[in-house]
Amino acid sequence: MAGLTKRSVSLSGHATSVALEPEFWAILDAVAETLQLTRAGLLIRIDERRGRRPLASACRLLALAWAGGDRSFAADAPE
Repeated sequence: MAGLTKRSVSLSGHATSVALEPEFWAILDAVAETLQLTRAGLLIRIDERRGRRPLASACRLLALAWAGGDRSFAADAPE
């Protein structure tokens, strides 16, 4: 497994970055493609729904759920 890959995004008007393993980014990119979102758009949506959980943890949990076949994140997505 490779090291962490950092991506930057603006969330609520503040620049932030998320560092994840490339394997998680690959799944999140597939989620974004399925939902017809950019990577930044997906991170914004994750941020809106994560509650008090750290953003990187929320990203990893979504990726794990998605890889396991749970598409509830997509079903709950606004049109």
